[in-house]
Amino acid sequence: MQELEQVFNKIVKDYSERLYWHVRRMVNSHEDADDLLQEIFMKIWTALPSFRGEAQLYTWVWRIATNETLNHLRRERVRASLHFGSIDAEMERRIQSDPFFDGTAAQREFSKAVAKLPEKQRQVFVMRWFDELSYEEISAITGTSVGALKASYHIAREKVESSIK
Repeated sequence: MQELEQVFNKIVKDYSERLYWHVRRMVNSHEDADDLLQEIFMKIWTALPSFRGEAQLYTWVWRIATNETLNHLRRERVRASLHFGSIDAEMERRIQSDPFFDGTAAQREFSKAVAKLPEKQRQVFVMRWFDELSYEEISAITGTSVGALKASYHIAREKVESSIK
């Protein structure tokens, strides 16, 4: 048990900041990212005894974080539709009113353009552009082929570019 605790503490130490930013870029909210990070680490703690080492620890952790974030976004989309709202409008509002956002107006517009991407394209774009993951790493995390990821990233990048022009 103590060994498990040491491994978990190392995961928290090594990945907390990068996971926070990965999640934050997908949900566009400091509070949601903070809450999700706690849920992600609880999920990692629960699943750690069953980690068999078939995947790299990094991709395993990233897959858990990505899945939890996507589940959160799906729940948000349902909530928004129940309130006759748009998740895109909500994401844009969050970016616009985020007191923790310290970027320029151009960075804010870039963030809004990324937030408008469909869920799958946003996921690939965030992992490739911000997290600087290779297509092979993203493939291991998402279970999607490298070719499909390249196509999704290309389309997402074109959408972001056209949105900010």
